[in-house]
Amino acid sequence: MDTSPFKDQMQKAFNYLENEFKHLQLGRASAGLVENITVSSSYGDMKLPQIAHVTILDTQTLKIEPWDKKECANITKAIYDAELWITPQNESSHVLIKIPPLTQERRTEISRRVKVMGEDTKAKIRIARQDAMKTTKKLLENKEISENENKINESNIEDLTKEFNNKVDNLVNTKTEEVMKI
Repeated sequence: MDTSPFKDQMQKAFNYLENEFKHLQLGRASAGLVENITVSSSYGDMKLPQIAHVTILDTQTLKIEPWDKKECANITKAIYDAELWITPQNESSHVLIKIPPLTQERRTEISRRVKVMGEDTKAKIRIARQDAMKTTKKLLENKEISENENKINESNIEDLTKEFNNKVDNLVNTKTEEVMKI
């Protein structure tokens, strides 16, 4: 049995987790922090990078320069609405975001969120595992594969599941350590 569709499903879940971690506010400036914010502009709803240039001025400051200066107010509102625990400053021609240092309480909260995101990803991996197990069982029931081939398939699926769960655990542990560093 070809396990690549299930491996792809697990890889997508892992990639999603990596992408979500990029958007966490960790006390330092990062363009990833604002790249998924949707702005209700006069041109319609657009992602922030589509209507503005995001620059990292220093480790604590982001500068957002809209292509159309009239959009500064909309960008400021969208950042407020995103609930990122940051306060944008509308400077009329651009928006500045000062990233506050994280408190220990906020670090603990982010760390818990990282762990929850990891568990959600593991649940998606388990769903892919269940789909793969059902597929190999159905092949066995339809006598398209032998009992030995079924055992091999199940073993390969388990190995694949363990591999991705370990990758998720490593990523979560790394991110948790990064968050908790002062």
